[in-house]
Amino acid sequence: MSRRQIADVAIVGAGMVGAALALDLAQRGFEVALVESRAPAPWRAEDEVDLRVVALAASSIALLQRLDVWTAIASARASAYRRMRVWDALAPGALAFDAADEGASALGYIVENKLIQSLLWQAIERHDGIMLRCPARVVASELDAHGDTRSLALDDGTHLRAHLVVAADGADSVLRNLLGIETRDRDYAQRGIVAHVAHERPHEATAWQRFLPGATLAFLPLTDGRSSIVWSVADEEAARLLALDDATFRAELGAAFDFRLGAITATTARAAFALRMRLAERYVAPRFALVGDAAHVVHPLAGQGVNLGFRDAAELAGVLDDARIRKADIASEATLRRYERRRRSDNAISAHAFDAIQSGFGSDVAVVAAMRGAGLALVGRIAPLRRFFARRAAG
Repeated sequence: MSRRQIADVAIVGAGMVGAALALDLAQRGFEVALVESRAPAPWRAEDEVDLRVVALAASSIALLQRLDVWTAIASARASAYRRMRVWDALAPGALAFDAADEGASALGYIVENKLIQSLLWQAIERHDGIMLRCPARVVASELDAHGDTRSLALDDGTHLRAHLVVAADGADSVLRNLLGIETRDRDYAQRGIVAHVAHERPHEATAWQRFLPGATLAFLPLTDGRSSIVWSVADEEAARLLALDDATFRAELGAAFDFRLGAITATTARAAFALRMRLAERYVAPRFALVGDAAHVVHPLAGQGVNLGFRDAAELAGVLDDARIRKADIASEATLRRYERRRRSDNAISAHAFDAIQSGFGSDVAVVAAMRGAGLALVGRIAPLRRFFARRAAG
């Protein structure tokens, strides 16, 4: 695609969601411009498992299969989880989900962010329908005089024009801010500590989650027998845990996890990230749309952030394709509103549901603890309810 051409769609941000959207649209025959500030580091099998992993749901796997990258991901390093176990430190009652109950081989897969992004990037570089501008940053955007295209000014002095511009540039989206789209934010005053740990007993291809007073702890199974942990705690507690020596950290982690997998025998270096909720007030503007973290950031409680973003990408690609088939303007207000209606409500419901669960299960009030324990027990006993929550938990 010549740089003088007007792209059908210009996407800013080539993280997992932006890259998947670019590839999806290009495979549907759209001419796509993709702007990214830096190329991702290549994934290598000999490297240590990346600390950033995602729990891919069935909907995300279906998208990656359609983009013809899932087979490569699965054969490289993807860990199926077939069961989920959820329990509360302060109350009896537990939830157990099993893929067999749904007639499936797995509830989902634990995969490194780096692996997904690396393989999507390779596919993008091979596709003739994608004009890749990297390294490049957007410094301004405006609707062109006739209103049928939007321009992007890049930091190298060049410009791009497209019928539709999509911001996939993350939680602190430059484009969203340039267009004056406001967000509603909530800072949880927590940090999520991540590490990969070894333990005495096998993880049983199970994703484990324990609710603790003011904290949650998840163990996610890795292909090498270890587990990836996400330990969400208050900022001050996170600072304390990060400062511990490895032996003391392993001991405290094992106790917090109720030694479900025995003693913690080894750990990688630890890292932490701030937890917050951020929801864009609107997803669209004239010839402009938000996807992924640029539109919504949710609590990592259920590991659904990337899955929600992939659903954005799949929905937007489908809406644009439908408009083109009908010979309608792909970036008309009606077309973009259709995408916004379908995704904004789902994302908001999910975000507030995760927020409510985090608030309710984070409480150490005895009455609240008793109620949530009873709730877990009830859901565990009623098969239709259990299946409903299993499907929601797995995305």
